[in-house]
Amino acid sequence: MTIEHDINQIKTQEERLQFTSFTDAEAWTLGQAMRALAEKKNLPLVIEIRMGARQMFYTALPGTVADNGEWVRRKVNTVMRFGASSYRVALALKRDGKGFEAARGIDPMEYAAAGGGFPITIKNVGIVGSITVSGVPQRDDHGFVVEALCAHLGVVHKEIQLPPESH
Repeated sequence: MTIEHDINQIKTQEERLQFTSFTDAEAWTLGQAMRALAEKKNLPLVIEIRMGARQMFYTALPGTVADNGEWVRRKVNTVMRFGASSYRVALALKRDGKGFEAARGIDPMEYAAAGGGFPITIKNVGIVGSITVSGVPQRDDHGFVVEALCAHLGVVHKEIQLPPESH
């Protein structure tokens, strides 16, 4: 598969994985389910759910380090600035042969072109927050969030998951 295929598939994921509303209770339920899934898969993840700037859920599983929290912060900034998953942004930059540079007004210490950040989108409203993880390779970070959202929203994961990386 090509980078362009992956970008289009991520756009499909972003379109299909939308909420009709998003409450504190839903953030807690989703966060707990994500932690349980990470524990089941023995993944060393930091998991964060935000509405705007408000942190609604945060957990760090065994094997994570302080730097994972920094990656989460930078991925959240990417999702909220570009209105897309951080992995889609990363792949588009790779496709275009670009990166985040201060000369373009994007401080790479504040933004991460790496997978793991996914927008919380409310249908007919727009992006209101983010679900972000850090701890495994970026494609796996992204895939974990998509898998968890599919389970939560009742979307068949295999219909929208990314294929194994080939580029």
